[in-house]
Amino acid sequence: MTSSLKKIFTIIIATVFSLSCSDKNNSTYNNYLETQMNRIAESYVKIILKVGQHDSDYVDAYYGSEDWKPKGEIIPNDSSAIQMLYDESGSILDSLEGLSKLQANEIETLRYKYLYKQLLAVRTKIFMLAGGKLSFDEESKALYDAVAPEYSEEHFQSIIKELDNELPGDGDVSEQLNNFKKDFIIPKEKLDTVFQTAINECKKRTLQHIDLPPNERFTVEYVTGQPWGGYNWYKGNSYSVIQVNTDLPIFIDRAVDLAAHEGYPGHHVYNLLLEKNLFKGKGWMEFSVYPLFSPQSLIAEGTANYGIEAAFPGDSRIKFEKEVLFPLSGLDSKNADKYYHILLLTEKLNYAENEAARNYLNGKLTREEAKQWLQKYSLMSPERAERYVKFIEKYRSYVINYNLGKDIVKNYIEKNDDNPEKRWKLFERLLSTPQIPSNLK
Repeated sequence: MTSSLKKIFTIIIATVFSLSCSDKNNSTYNNYLETQMNRIAESYVKIILKVGQHDSDYVDAYYGSEDWKPKGEIIPNDSSAIQMLYDESGSILDSLEGLSKLQANEIETLRYKYLYKQLLAVRTKIFMLAGGKLSFDEESKALYDAVAPEYSEEHFQSIIKELDNELPGDGDVSEQLNNFKKDFIIPKEKLDTVFQTAINECKKRTLQHIDLPPNERFTVEYVTGQPWGGYNWYKGNSYSVIQVNTDLPIFIDRAVDLAAHEGYPGHHVYNLLLEKNLFKGKGWMEFSVYPLFSPQSLIAEGTANYGIEAAFPGDSRIKFEKEVLFPLSGLDSKNADKYYHILLLTEKLNYAENEAARNYLNGKLTREEAKQWLQKYSLMSPERAERYVKFIEKYRSYVINYNLGKDIVKNYIEKNDDNPEKRWKLFERLLSTPQIPSNLK
């Protein structure tokens, strides 16, 4: 076909589809849009799998076609291969941008925006693999579609002063806190019983609001030597493997935290609903893969953390733990109210972890100074501070997804309605539709 004929053909196609735009239910128009989006979605999945060959942490889950997995060995730090991936990601983005003026219904628009931000994150990840440097905030914006607020040392000092007045003992506040919490450690021999009980309660509460597939399930494994406390590895077909790191003592409140965050209504439910409703229900192939360093992670971590409050509103969590988990653990609950009051105060310090990561990755703190910051302003023990620095080194600006992610989700769900059931409907919608952080503000 000559270039002039190509131009004429392009004009004809554009005219046909512009005439169709006034009717979003036009089958020809809808079929065209779906075909183009599916083609881009396939390219998106395949390039993520290719990037995963260069970073083993990148592909968090994949349950699509085995035929789409790249074949052959990858040469580490192969600059020419990474450059080809960068060029390929640009071509995919260009194809997607070519559909930007086409009309779509609400769910299709969400799909477009989701793919666009996810592809920008893919391109950023490739840029970083090639040695590209970004500041902490530039990186988090490009990868997770969000930037965490900054807090001064004075902000944390005022909270720590309040804690100092509440904690028993004298001296270093971090030592006071960690000494106080020693009475609330779950004995290792009782950990599985306590954790399984928390899981069952979280599942029961989730099922009151969200229908789950009858075959959904997960396996729990206890591991060591990881920079994280817990991890959900989603395998597809409504099945997960949840790992709990037992390197450091696990406190009584962490049982519900982990059960809800990793299981119900957190990561396990999030992944199976995306698989059920979008991958299998609509045939949207982009939801067969989960690239860890992407806006999807802020939604995943944010909903998982908010899910703890959703499952246990008000004082119901404290009541459950005092009446059920404390006895199972063999712990004395006489100081439980004081313990939960202290925990509520320490939650105000959670953005100190972001500041440690921001300043360490921006070169303003050395590794040792970052550990000292975490001990001073996050009140971590030296062992936990060491593990958290390892987490920062491995996952970088990912740290914002936990606290900022929760705040974004919480504000979105709670700003317009105080009806608990309506909040659950909004929460389920976030778990089962394409979402990006900037859409929730």
